[in-house]
Amino acid sequence: MREFFLNVTRYPRYLVAFTLGVMNSVAEPLARRRSNPVTAVALIGALISGFISLSLVLRAMVTSAPMA
Repeated sequence: MREFFLNVTRYPRYLVAFTLGVMNSVAEPLARRRSNPVTAVALIGALISGFISLSLVLRAMVTSAPMA
């Protein structure tokens, strides 16, 4: 039983390491391109658009009344 709980405690560490690795591999190329003003504006627009889309999808999933 001890081995089971030891194994279960490894999963949160794996999740954190995996998430940080993905964020690092996505953020590194974007950070190199931020010196160009046009690219920086496009990246900010894409980030804002992504957050708006995510919030609208989550809101549609949570509300029980159909949107008219």
